[in-house]
Amino acid sequence: MTAATVSVEFAASLRRHVNCAPQSVAPGRLRAVLEAALAAKPELAHYVFDDQRAVRKHVAVFVNQQMVLDRTHLDQLLNPGDRVLVIQALTGG
Repeated sequence: MTAATVSVEFAASLRRHVNCAPQSVAPGRLRAVLEAALAAKPELAHYVFDDQRAVRKHVAVFVNQQMVLDRTHLDQLLNPGDRVLVIQALTGG
């Protein structure tokens, strides 16, 4: 990652479906950052977004280790150097 980009990484639980290396993309709103990262592997978008383009309920998005609570708007502004982690939120018992 260069200092002028945002790093987006997909956790192993998602990469097992579609392998996608960490992406370095231009800063911007969270939705645009995610869309830019998913452009490298568009087939992964189905695992991240639902049919309304909201983050799926079983997926969690973190920006700089803070979980994003709004799954619909994704309008948080990201700056160069920010880090995004997309994980599959698994539960069990």
